[in-house]
Amino acid sequence: MVKVIIDSATCVGCGLCEESCPEVFEVQGDGLAHLKAQACTEHNLAEIAEQCPVNCIKVS
Repeated sequence: MVKVIIDSATCVGCGLCEESCPEVFEVQGDGLAHLKAQACTEHNLAEIAEQCPVNCIKVS
């Protein structure tokens, strides 16, 4: 199973991750992305992490 981590100190809350996979990511009221789940059967989380403009998403 993969492990997803969001570095909240780096996150700018652009929403790209949430747009790409709303099952796992959610930009909340604080303007930062948060995890809703650790896995998604529909999306490649490593690819979503690579698309993050500030590289705050880590998938291992």
